Amino acid sequence: MPTHDGIELLKIVLPSLQAQRYHDFSVTVVDDASTDPTAPWLAEQWPVVAVLRLASNVGVAAALNRGAAAQQGELVALLNNDLELDPGWLEVLVAELDAHPTAAWCGGKQLRYHDRRRLDGAGDVIGWSTGATRRGHGELDSGRYDRPEWIFSAGAGAALYRRAALEQVGGFDEDFLAYGEDSDWGLRAQLRGLRCRYVPAAVAYHIGSATTGRDRSDRYQRLLWRNTLLLTIKNIPLDSAVRHAPGLLALPVRLAAISRRQGRLRTFAVALVEVASMLPTTLRKRRAIQRGRVADRGSFERVFEHAPARRGSVPTP
Repeated sequence: MPTHDGIELLKIVLPSLQAQRYHDFSVTVVDDASTDPTAPWLAEQWPVVAVLRLASNVGVAAALNRGAAAQQGELVALLNNDLELDPGWLEVLVAELDAHPTAAWCGGKQLRYHDRRRLDGAGDVIGWSTGATRRGHGELDSGRYDRPEWIFSAGAGAALYRRAALEQVGGFDEDFLAYGEDSDWGLRAQLRGLRCRYVPAAVAYHIGSATTGRDRSDRYQRLLWRNTLLLTIKNIPLDSAVRHAPGLLALPVRLAAISRRQGRLRTFAVALVEVASMLPTTLRKRRAIQRGRVADRGSFERVFEHAPARRGSVPTP
């Protein structure tokens, strides 16, 4: 669990971990160069929790990698710090992976912490022209997403991974810093022929961007737009890119239109400049990813089939 200046959030999530019905686990908090007294507070209040202190702020993707590497178990749960977990959350996810040996990772239903009638997300979906989005985001929890099923991906803010899958796919892309690193990992996993389960009985309550996106700043939008384009360039195989070129070409146009409505065209332009500057490195990563591809075009493209195509739908972290 990465954290940065998040003592007040840890006061919520750690008791909910302590209350889990499944008890065979350990907790590592990755202190991403907090300026508040996170480390001494944890040592005093939560001595059972291991603390990995980073000397500099490395960002969410790198902090997730450091935390995952510090764990020794066959299964690795990755968590944001802005959550409260239902007591059965971990038990349900462990049981799901036990019941589905071909599942590489899984995630549950997230509800809004401050309005628990509404969904924060019911697993991630992805579209050619929309990027990755949280299924059901903002909708009333009407029971529409109460069926366990295979999905594109589960957000790394609250998901359980097989260690073997993390090692096979590789770590989260640290160049992303934050936002989209889990969708990027999900695409790489799908290309490797790995699959993800959605488990609605595993419930978490998400406070929402309490650490990285407190003010929905220009930096937040820049990273989100930049990384949405980077993960597309990195991961979509050439045969799929040709077949779905109109949708893929519509993605930057859609993002530009959104940035114009928000009065952030300059921010979007900066994101494009960063994409261009990162292109040589991104293309090197792409070549390695495509060399390791296992999934055929049909099975890979099926993960896009259920993505929403609503007008104005935008990538979400």
